[in-house]
Order: sequence, then structure tokens, then C-alpha cells
Amino acid sequence: MPTFSPDIVTAVLRHMNDDHRDDSLLISRAFGSADAESASMTDLDEHGGTFTYSVAGADHTVVVPWSGTISERAEIRREVVVMYERACAVLGVEPRAHA
Repeated sequence: MPTFSPDIVTAVLRHMNDDHRDDSLLISRAFGSADAESASMTDLDEHGGTFTYSVAGADHTVVVPWSGTISERAEIRREVVVMYERACAVLGVEPRAHA
């Protein structure tokens, strides 16, 4: 049985892809390919987030693990922020503040 219901996954993906597309690209460049040209979050579960990114017209997928296994919807936001901050550290980018 999936950890998160389809409506939760859909809501998170919509939010990430509508409001945080640049973050998905940054995460994909850090953990997938530095040459990623575009990216979107395509799935998530208790173990991590899945991102699909394009390099020279070819699509690739990377699964980026959370800092630990999660089971509550509220943990998703925290873990995405941690993932974003890890990606910034990998790429040497100054992370923005999160409210």
C-alpha cells in the first residue's frame, strides 16, 4: 500500500511543478545531470522524490532520497526543503530563505 494517497501526491506534484520548477531543475542538476535543461517532479513516496529531466532532448529520471523514511504529509515539505538545500550545497549555490 502506498504511503501517500494519490490526491496528496497529485497536490504536491502540482505545487512543485507550478510554483517550484526552478527548484526541480536545481535538484535534477545536482543529483541527475549538471546539463539538465528542464525538469519536473514526477512522483514521490516514503523514500524520496522522483524527478524527470531533459538533456539534449532526451529524458532521464533520478530518484532523490529523503533524509529518512517519511509517513506524514507535513514531512514532505520539510524533506523537499532539505533536498533543495543539499542540491544548493552540491552546486555551490546560496539557498534562499524558506518561510
